[in-house]
Amino acid sequence: MKIVVGTENPAKVRGVERAFKKFFDDVEIFKRAVNPEVSPQPFDEETIIGAINRAKKAYSEDFDFSVGVEAGLFKTRRTLSGYVDFQVACVYDGEKFTIGFGPGFEYPKRVVGEVLKGKEVGEVMEKISGIKDLGEKMGAIGFLTKGKVERSDLTEIAVTMALIPWLNRELYEL
Repeated sequence: MKIVVGTENPAKVRGVERAFKKFFDDVEIFKRAVNPEVSPQPFDEETIIGAINRAKKAYSEDFDFSVGVEAGLFKTRRTLSGYVDFQVACVYDGEKFTIGFGPGFEYPKRVVGEVLKGKEVGEVMEKISGIKDLGEKMGAIGFLTKGKVERSDLTEIAVTMALIPWLNRELYEL
């Protein structure tokens, strides 16, 4: 089975690979840089659109599936910062796509404050953590959980959730 991922981010690619290998044998993963056509720091529905765009733009008939993964902040009441970060995954077969979310978490208020002023989460978290290219390594979640949960883990779960309809085609009428 050939899978193409609409990113060159190694953390996202690792998560996609682990998700597919849970369910399928002989999985080959390819990566392709694409423009998701959303803002560098997506919010709310734009995050979902970014995942869909990544999957659709990466797809070609050479692959069984393409996958797009986008992280973004979702406005949420009753939280410390007013926002929760989710990774959204889209799995696409050239005709239909499915969506999955990973676990959500909050950033510190000062991070969200800087993001609302126009900075990207990655930029702010690199400054706080002192880790260059944090988003391509353990991700902000890795820093915030002291290395216990990494970005690839969130990606793996989001992709696994997006695979559920493909694993149950009759139930989902795929």
